[in-house]
Amino acid sequence: MLLERSLYIMTYSRRNMVEEQQEASQKIKQIAAICDELNFKLGPIDWEQYGMQAIVNVNGIDIARLIEFSQIERDYILRRVQIQLLAQAALKSAHAHSGVKVLMWSPVDVSKPEEFLSLWIITLETDERIPIAETIKNGQRVYEPYVFDREDKQQFVKLFGPPSEGEYRPGEVVTLKEREREFTGEILYSIPPGKVIPGRRQASRGYHTVAGTAYTDGAAARYIVDCKDGFPHIVNQSQVSRGEQIS
Repeated sequence: MLLERSLYIMTYSRRNMVEEQQEASQKIKQIAAICDELNFKLGPIDWEQYGMQAIVNVNGIDIARLIEFSQIERDYILRRVQIQLLAQAALKSAHAHSGVKVLMWSPVDVSKPEEFLSLWIITLETDERIPIAETIKNGQRVYEPYVFDREDKQQFVKLFGPPSEGEYRPGEVVTLKEREREFTGEILYSIPPGKVIPGRRQASRGYHTVAGTAYTDGAAARYIVDCKDGFPHIVNQSQVSRGEQIS
């Protein structure tokens, strides 16, 4: 009786494993097709040994287990892969210590994005703000640090368009409020109203959905403010007040 029960369990387990392998194989084919469409380099996936627990690797970075891909849709795959590759690029660029985490993914709405697919500000838990550009190189989607020069006014125009007139002028020191915190910095550039509002994807909000407060202050300008913590902050006039002069 005991032998018969053991044989039944082994047969049932093998049948379950075969079914899981079939499911994993089908899911990998679907993911591979989407990754190819998105120009992601999908690494080998050992579904024969691990089934749905196999790790999906893209561009050499482990993304998640197969079973964690709850949807097989283009936008979902892009988001799952994108946040991991952006995070790894930022951590590598910052030479961050082991264990440092990404707090926020902020896409920047640039004026002329011909040079890249998208530009992101990745904020680490150290408060460092790392700009990462998403581009296509040699047919592959890659994520690399974006070199920003605060002295290059042409770069401002390329990213944000012509400057606008606002209550505050470039060179002024201001205090800004962002995410219930205060920062002090120098205004580098002003942006026409209704332009360049970076969305915020926060690590504390599931799959990094857009969060934060949207300010709409009529014809008030928006500002690029250097707070000496990496890529400048992009804020609305309603977030800004005059601060103390930086020494």
